[in-house]
Amino acid sequence: MRLLPWTGADGKACYLSTDCPGSLLSRLADDIEAAQLSSAEQVLAGARAVLHDPKAGERAVRFALTRAVESLGDVLRIAVSRGGDNR
Repeated sequence: MRLLPWTGADGKACYLSTDCPGSLLSRLADDIEAAQLSSAEQVLAGARAVLHDPKAGERAVRFALTRAVESLGDVLRIAVSRGGDNR
């Protein structure tokens, strides 16, 4: 079972059951995961810039933190889907 990088309409996790890692849905999930990781790199760079800017206001900090939390959630989901859940 593969944890997919999106949730269902009810907010619950979606899983893919297949023996074919090259299936259309598997490739779509791979592409979305790659986009999420790329986005997380950009968010991290932006958040660092905001944190290093002594003139950054509350709105900028809150925006950067909100995006960072979203990206961290995506990255953790990807890690779990790849067997990184050591709980």
